[in-house]
Amino acid sequence: MHAITKTIPFCYGHRLLDYAGKCRHLHGHNGLLEVDVEADALDQRGMVMDFSKVSRLVKGWVDEHLDHKMVLCKRDPLVKVLAKAGEPLYLMDENPTAENLAQHIYEQARNLGIQATEVRLWETPTSYARYRPS
Repeated sequence: MHAITKTIPFCYGHRLLDYAGKCRHLHGHNGLLEVDVEADALDQRGMVMDFSKVSRLVKGWVDEHLDHKMVLCKRDPLVKVLAKAGEPLYLMDENPTAENLAQHIYEQARNLGIQATEVRLWETPTSYARYRPS
C-alpha cells in the first residue's frame, strides 16, 4: 500500500452551540488540514496522486469556502446578525466541531474526485480530529 498526505493550512472562526465551555463564544483557529490518499499500486508516473492535484482541488475548495470565514451551524442565532454585517460565513447543518468539519471536508474532497482515505483537522498544535469512513 502506498500513501501520500497533503497538508493545507487555513484560518477559520467558529463557535459551538449547546456547549457549556469557552468554545461557545466566537473564536478563531489556525487550522492545519491533512488529507491522506492511498493506492494499492502507483500510476505510470510512479505516484499515488500528484500532490499539486490534491492542492488545487482540496486547497482550492478550502480557500474558497472555509479560509478566513466564520463557520457556523445554520441554526446559530448569530448567522443573521453576522450576515447583515457583511461577515463572510460558511454554514453547516451540524455544529462546526473539529470532528464534523473533518468529515465535511472529507466528503467535499471525495466530491471533487480526490479518493481521500482519511482527513485530519488540527484545530490547535496539540489537538486534532480525524475522519475515516468505516
